[in-house]
Amino acid sequence: MLQLVLPKGSLEKATFELFEGADLTVNRSSSVSYKATVDDPRIEAVRILRPQEIPVYVADGLFDLGITGRDWIEETESDVVSLGEMRYSKATSNPIRMVLAVPGDSDWTEVGDLPEGVRVSTEYPSLTRRYFEKAGIDADLRLSYGATEAKVPDIVDVVVEITETGRALHAAGLRIIDTVLTSYTELVANPTAYEDPIKRHAMEQINTLLQGTLEARGKVLVKMNVAADALDAVTAKLPSMKSPTVNELLGGGGFAVETVVLKSDINVLIPELSDAGATDIIELPIAKIVH
Repeated sequence: MLQLVLPKGSLEKATFELFEGADLTVNRSSSVSYKATVDDPRIEAVRILRPQEIPVYVADGLFDLGITGRDWIEETESDVVSLGEMRYSKATSNPIRMVLAVPGDSDWTEVGDLPEGVRVSTEYPSLTRRYFEKAGIDADLRLSYGATEAKVPDIVDVVVEITETGRALHAAGLRIIDTVLTSYTELVANPTAYEDPIKRHAMEQINTLLQGTLEARGKVLVKMNVAADALDAVTAKLPSMKSPTVNELLGGGGFAVETVVLKSDINVLIPELSDAGATDIIELPIAKIVH
């Protein structure tokens, strides 16, 4: 039914891990193959291409559904329907930022400080041009094919580059003075395909599975038994998405309590629950959380 395109390159591993977690495992003959399959009746075929190209191909109708970054959607000015942000990137769950970075020893502190004709290296010429036009600066844009930060100060004066942590820019002796764009990964659809009720329903179901998998990351389910006289003390220690689920045990011997908590908190929480009177405490992994 759906023609799906996934990103190759820096997002490739994280995207495949997300699909596997959503029980939509991407199968291909080798790690360098550009064609793949997903054993799901809603996905007819899968291609793996550079994220720079994906918004254009989805907009043109070559694919129904794709994953790419907001940075490339804006750069290519592609007409696609966003089904929502996918809160992951190549290393963290944080967005990437497209930033303006200058030499660390320069006096420039904001974009308005830059002179006319400032030489700018970037992999995003369209976005960067619009950014400097809005700032009223006639910039000399130089298209970069990588290692953008290495071109200051000998080849260009400043760079417009993406960063997840800022470490590479800092290591190159650069200082960030402005954010051009904040970009999450997004699930995008072809507008015509999205108008098809059957395809739209399939797209929304795929989105539900992916978002549910992302929501479950870093969380676990905790279940325990609690005597009636300890219930208030135990539940007071429980964080919850809404409120803990509490059910009376058969025969009235106490209560079964369960809730979702952050995995990072569990090693502190379990001993506290035990001290408060909880027994038979079980920690369970969560694959998906669908609200």
